[in-house]
Amino acid sequence: MLWSKKDTDSGNSSSATSVSDFGEPVHTPFEAPSSESKVPKEASLDKSQQEKYSEVLKFFSDPELKVPVSEANQKDKDTSKYQPLTEDEKSWLTRECFLRYLRATKWVTKDAIDRVTLTLAWRREFGISHLFEKDNKVNGESTSVEGETGKEVVLGYDNDSRPCLYLKPGAQNTKASQNQVNHLVYMLESVINFMPSGQDSLALLIDFQPRKEGTEKGKIPSLSIARQVLHILQTHYPERLGRALLTNIPWLGWTFLKMIHPFIDPLTREKIIYDVPFTNHVPKQQLDKDFGGTVNFEYNHSKYLPELIAMSQGKKEKYMERFVKFGSKVGLSEVDLRGEGEELRYPL
Repeated sequence: MLWSKKDTDSGNSSSATSVSDFGEPVHTPFEAPSSESKVPKEASLDKSQQEKYSEVLKFFSDPELKVPVSEANQKDKDTSKYQPLTEDEKSWLTRECFLRYLRATKWVTKDAIDRVTLTLAWRREFGISHLFEKDNKVNGESTSVEGETGKEVVLGYDNDSRPCLYLKPGAQNTKASQNQVNHLVYMLESVINFMPSGQDSLALLIDFQPRKEGTEKGKIPSLSIARQVLHILQTHYPERLGRALLTNIPWLGWTFLKMIHPFIDPLTREKIIYDVPFTNHVPKQQLDKDFGGTVNFEYNHSKYLPELIAMSQGKKEKYMERFVKFGSKVGLSEVDLRGEGEELRYPL
């Protein structure tokens, strides 16, 4: 059997505690991790890894560099269509970005450079290459209808200070479409904005429980949509998944997981945890009450989405201000760009 279910006696279903025993309703994301969450210490680079990192940094620091405008353009190598890096793209090309791609390509520098270039091309084509909401084709407004039932929510941080993205397939409100994929990418970009200094991965909390808000009940994503999403996650968001917690998986869900199993890379599989209490991995004070936490979260689209956008934009503005402050250079560290210090912890 490719997938095994763990004992669910201590799972995430709500206890007999009434809603009135919790605090005031929460309608927005948390700004930062709780005191119970800690950012793990980063592993140091050995001499060989540092040399390979420096090689990738040198390539993308070339002021004459131009990159493709689409994945197809990356493949056809028509350099007449290539365009220089924008300031927003330079701010995306951080120290940690290069390290994520190097780890994903087993420290083969050419492969890492090719993968980063491909993602730059994809981001341009997909419509998320700019830092700010108003400049992107895929944004909160364009994907708003997908979020009306709260099927994807940024809320809280896990024990390692990873921001949590809840996925609730049981609240599905639309039929399979490209906009579903756009919405997931938009929420991924949003949750990344909530990463604190020193943490560059996220936690996925996936609950398959049917919900009254859902209008597409019993539906699972089509295999084509699932494969497209997996391609995007594994190709363009490497090393971003810190852990994935899955609960309340129905038989149809297990069947679907078996179907997509061959398309999930081995490293990602190791990060997926089935049917264990979310409280094992997320502090209760930042965990939705539906999963054993103490947060009385109530999804209200008209309140949640504007606040998510405002908080994300605020964090992006701070990020860009520090990027400019420290010289607008490729290879600046996310530790510094998301931090508070006046001096660089990772000088170029």
